[in-house]
Amino acid sequence: MNRYCITGGIGAGKSYVCRLLNERGIAIYDTDKQARHIINTSQAIHDQLVSLIGPDTYIDGVYNTAAVTKFLLASEANKQAINSIVHPAVMDDFLRSGMQWMECAIIYEAHLEHFVDKVIAVTAPREVRIQRIMQRDSIPYDRAAQWVDGQTNQQEVAQRADYVIVNDGKTDLNKQVDEILKIIKIED
Repeated sequence: MNRYCITGGIGAGKSYVCRLLNERGIAIYDTDKQARHIINTSQAIHDQLVSLIGPDTYIDGVYNTAAVTKFLLASEANKQAINSIVHPAVMDDFLRSGMQWMECAIIYEAHLEHFVDKVIAVTAPREVRIQRIMQRDSIPYDRAAQWVDGQTNQQEVAQRADYVIVNDGKTDLNKQVDEILKIIKIED
């Protein structure tokens, strides 16, 4: 059974592409959602994070995002330490889920691409992404641009991916999704 990943930067439209796949009967494992679930329910992850970050990691059993974010942003080493706890747990959960498809924005940054057979990158022009983020999150242009510019260059992501879906608001997304699914069905 082959496994596939939908990836792309913030505002590129990977979640929308995942909805199109859902409409075609394909279940998608949402790595962000599952990471939050695991962080909040796994005693092993709880214990590892508390050991790494300290007792403020959870307050009355509830994950303390502010404390963890402060620790995470303090250094690259801290970020890597958290990732080394959370990412393997999420990938283990994905593999045990029996699902073939996942949505993961940071597949390359987290070096998780070896868990899937094919990567599909969703791309969109920078300005389109900024406008989508501004509308979705009700934030100013500068902040949306900072989020977009702070991520891995989407040209690099597209070059590394096996397939690319262009979500520029002009190119037919349904046609692109159907074409990729047709190719994947032939390859399986």
